[in-house]
Amino acid sequence: MRLLARSKDAQFVVVLEHGSASVEIYKPHKVDPQVPHDQDEIYVILSGSGFFVHDGLRQPFEAGEVLFVAAGAPHRFEDFTEDFATWAILYGPEGGEK
Repeated sequence: MRLLARSKDAQFVVVLEHGSASVEIYKPHKVDPQVPHDQDEIYVILSGSGFFVHDGLRQPFEAGEVLFVAAGAPHRFEDFTEDFATWAILYGPEGGEK
């Protein structure tokens, strides 16, 4: 989290990249501006709570949960607490698992 603290405007920081995979810490400020990604994605919630919107559902989430999003699927975090942060792991071929 110290990496994010270095820039007040940063919402994510890449921690590791290898092949088609990247691991980031994602901490949006008040609003989650995400657009669908070209790769499959796994979120591991580090801290905070709120709601996750995906596949037409709005479900609560909290620290410790793991969420999956297929490539190209619209998704976002809503009404999250100020301390919300998550690992974001993007992997695989563009367009999702083949």
